[in-house]
Amino acid sequence: MFERLELIIGKDNVNKLNNTRVLVIGIGGVGGILTETLVRNGIKNIIIVDNDTVDITNKNRQIIALDSTVGKKKTDVMKERILDINRDCNITCISDFIDENNIDLLFSNPVDYVIDACDTVSTKILLIEECLKRNIKIVSSMGMGKKTNLNKLKMMDIRKTSYDKIAKVIRKKLKDDGINEKLMVLCSDEEPIDTKDNIGSYSPLTSAAGLLLADYVIKDIIK
Repeated sequence: MFERLELIIGKDNVNKLNNTRVLVIGIGGVGGILTETLVRNGIKNIIIVDNDTVDITNKNRQIIALDSTVGKKKTDVMKERILDINRDCNITCISDFIDENNIDLLFSNPVDYVIDACDTVSTKILLIEECLKRNIKIVSSMGMGKKTNLNKLKMMDIRKTSYDKIAKVIRKKLKDDGINEKLMVLCSDEEPIDTKDNIGSYSPLTSAAGLLLADYVIKDIIK
């Protein structure tokens, strides 16, 4: 199924993608698109992590959110979708909320690359610090709510981010913990739209974020 991809990147690189084990945490507006993009571009070994179920409010932006999937576990829906694309994929589903008590669950099997697309800041920090400690490559998505400008999305070191509250919190925690390693994140430097305490979402932006993360990881794997 990868013949056309091989024409672009070569068979050896497709094989490299086939043999890389990727963990994606968060199968939402960003995570769903990026997971599907990884699978369509050669990733066969994948761990998907999300403790949530599909809600009707997800339908404006999440690729797995349909009338037929509302109420189902996101990991189950994503697994079924992946296998419908490529039956040869090896998929591990983790449907638990990840915190300091079960973080080791993510690394019970070998992992080559971690993509953080979850919403919980404490989990993001925990995951980032654990990957840095284990010398596992990780990229992280920052906040995509309250923003609409696709041209403002960029991959950058977290220390160069602006207009992002999540990145600010993570930067401070890493600094306080004496962690100086480079951390690549996807961030928008667009000033957030004021929607008060409600976080609105724009599906072209979340979809673009998922594509950009997948593109970065694919190209980083094949160099």
